[in-house]
Amino acid sequence: MFTKISSSHLVGIESVCVDVEVDIKSMGMPSFTVVGLAEGAVRESRERVKSSLKNLGFNLFSNAITVNLAPADFKKEGTHFDLPMAIGLLKAFGIIDAKLDDTVFIGELSLDAKLRGVNGVLPMVIDAAGAGFNKVILPEENAEEASVVSGMEVFGFSTFSDVLRFLQGELEKEPFETNIDDYFAEARKFSLDFADVKGQFFAKRAAEIAAAGMHNLLFIGSPGSGKTMIAKRIPSILPVMTIDEAIQTTKIHSVAGLIRGKGNLVVDRPFVSPHHTSSDVSVIGGTREVRPGAVSVANNGILFLDEILEFKRSVLEVLRQPMEDGYVTVSRANRSVVYPANFMLVGACNPCPCGNLGDKVKPCTCTPHQIQRYRSRLSGPLMDRIDLQVSVNSIDFKDLSDMKPGESSESIRRRVEKAIDIQKKRFHAEDINYNSQMSERMLRKYCNLNDDGLKILENINNKYGLSARAYSKLLKVSRTIADLEGSDELKPAHVLEAVRYRFLEYE
Repeated sequence: MFTKISSSHLVGIESVCVDVEVDIKSMGMPSFTVVGLAEGAVRESRERVKSSLKNLGFNLFSNAITVNLAPADFKKEGTHFDLPMAIGLLKAFGIIDAKLDDTVFIGELSLDAKLRGVNGVLPMVIDAAGAGFNKVILPEENAEEASVVSGMEVFGFSTFSDVLRFLQGELEKEPFETNIDDYFAEARKFSLDFADVKGQFFAKRAAEIAAAGMHNLLFIGSPGSGKTMIAKRIPSILPVMTIDEAIQTTKIHSVAGLIRGKGNLVVDRPFVSPHHTSSDVSVIGGTREVRPGAVSVANNGILFLDEILEFKRSVLEVLRQPMEDGYVTVSRANRSVVYPANFMLVGACNPCPCGNLGDKVKPCTCTPHQIQRYRSRLSGPLMDRIDLQVSVNSIDFKDLSDMKPGESSESIRRRVEKAIDIQKKRFHAEDINYNSQMSERMLRKYCNLNDDGLKILENINNKYGLSARAYSKLLKVSRTIADLEGSDELKPAHVLEAVRYRFLEYE
């Protein structure tokens, strides 16, 4: 007695189809063996499946049972093979006679035969649809997440007994359906607004430019000057993600276990703010299961490092490669996984240990050595990757006591969206969306400077010694400033403003 049930296995945010092959021998001692490079949680499926089936009245384990997870040349992890194993056993014994060639099974079983949700359902279902399957049966709490995949009939159940009744034709159930447009219609609901920010026009302008081109941004200023307040409001001026960005980001969140039970498609750009005690593994990704880290969870959104100089240097240094490449490769002894990490870094910190350096009233009590040691936690190569570096001074009492609201996030967002629309039209034939992603070839094509603009950069280079990366960053920010003005031409005024946001000494 042999049967084969289809399931799936995660590899990063992608997946591969796995055949759960079940063979029942009428001769031999009772046994239940799982082969196919099954890891700990998969091997434990034997006990969960046995208890679930016995509690439903199926005593099938007096024979020699072998379950193979094919292909068998890579390790299988996770608890989602419970359901296909149980279905395979019942089909091999002839209890289920339904044709299941077009169906994928995903789900964990509890000992009392309830179905529990699992992580990574969205990439599994996307892969199954691409492989030609048109039905998926899974836990009810994963149904909404899976239903965003077009061309798949999604059936969610809370108990294994309901799955059996459905397959045997005793239970009628309609596929779970969702309208992706409804998710986007519910987006843009923010409790924080730039209208609450008093003064700080220079810092708000920098935030607008960063949002319009997805540029990295650093605020340095005294405590209470509004750095964190502004940073937390940047998501309110970012555009809604495209459907491709939303699917990619949701896949990462699904693998990380952030949407299980919620099921929502992620349409608002992520805002991820790890604590400064976070380890480099939690930020970059890893652990034995090779989970995505904060840099990947923030994909297509913002990674906000508040008090960035309080992070361990090792944590900050691991950001250099994903900031440059837009992805991170997490390697462990048993496998290597590539996760997208195309985030916008926003950092905030004090100018010195006491926080008062440059304050108009409070004196700084730090020695030059303390200041140098404090700031050295941000290495030169990392600072070189930050497009806009802004000093945020203490707010004047006149601005603080002004009861009039500032410019709203909606008003700023309209300008940002116009600039991004210009970029999308410009890059329609390229594999990018934003100015910050331009390659050197694209810089030569889209960022031509006249003689005056080149002279400005030459003077800046003579004074500060621009690296090749810093030169490119200045051109990219200048291009974004021009887009905000709706200008096709890159003017000297755009370059001069970009320079103001590049060197803290200009403040």
